Amino acid sequence: MRAWAVVETGKPLQHIDMPTPVPVGKQVLLEVTHAGVCHSDLHIWEGGYDLGSRGSMSLKDRGLKLPLAMGHETVGKVLSWGPEAEGAGLVKGQTKLVFPWVGCGECERCKAEDDNLCIQGKALGVFQNGGYSTHILVPEPRHLVDIEGLDPALASTYACSGVTVFSAINKLMPMPPGEAIVLIGAGGLGLQAIAVLRAMGHTRICSVDVSEEKLAGARAAGATDTVLASGDDTSAKIIAACGGPVMAIVDLVNGSATARAAFDSLQKGGKLVMVGLFGGGLDVPLPLVPMKALTLQGSYVGNPKELRALVAIAKSGKLPPIPISAEPMDHANSALQRLKAGQVNGRIVLVN
Repeated sequence: MRAWAVVETGKPLQHIDMPTPVPVGKQVLLEVTHAGVCHSDLHIWEGGYDLGSRGSMSLKDRGLKLPLAMGHETVGKVLSWGPEAEGAGLVKGQTKLVFPWVGCGECERCKAEDDNLCIQGKALGVFQNGGYSTHILVPEPRHLVDIEGLDPALASTYACSGVTVFSAINKLMPMPPGEAIVLIGAGGLGLQAIAVLRAMGHTRICSVDVSEEKLAGARAAGATDTVLASGDDTSAKIIAACGGPVMAIVDLVNGSATARAAFDSLQKGGKLVMVGLFGGGLDVPLPLVPMKALTLQGSYVGNPKELRALVAIAKSGKLPPIPISAEPMDHANSALQRLKAGQVNGRIVLVN
């Protein structure tokens, strides 16, 4: 198979040949048709994460091996499968969305379909070859989701940005539709979160970003309030825009500055769901957490059940689309560089 792979950390992707996998056991081989370009790909390409006061985390130390075809927002056509996948209803040529956050497949979390929480995570596009290629090998049929009737380019984004915000928002619910929910970050995740909230019938959505251009996109997508984050008064701006301290914030950036602004914007009983992997740390005044009964909760992508539920909402016609720029697969490297430079509105999807 052909792949657009990370051969050396931080260096341009290379177009290389790799052996085409042969599925065994429950495995399913797909021919890739669409692959979304996600901000997490930048961390994988760079080789690790900034952990603030805890230093950094190397993906190589966690098992990342090069060369690697990244890409965890993948749609493809079923080609073949292993003998243990017989009877799973697979048909050659079917178009499927791939759930990429796979685990060991054997532990209690995997058996409960909480694969994304498996301590032996083996995510496709991170620790196994993903969608920046002509083929992808999926561990078992339950990691494939039917998307009949949906635009495959848009549907590919549901595997990461879609299920990530869906899972994070579910951690805030139930909430009155008119209660302000603050979304920090108006990139691909932020626009997807606005779409999901609108599909759920939520009517008060405040979007926060450092870019006025991205805030304009958030307003066009349905944000009722926007805050331009500049200087050290972002929390005051959020409180003013929402008419007071807020009950619910999803930090899709999750860097030192955004986390601090989010924490300072919460009212008593409020919850901050932390999603982004930007880096840094948060110095929390500990007495305020119990005194204000605050909740700080991490949310890591989502599970197969949530992805299927999100796709069902999309099929119902209630989920508004986000802006998609479809480009040839051989634009993978330039797409990654534009994403790094903050020049992407919505999502780039690579097409084979």
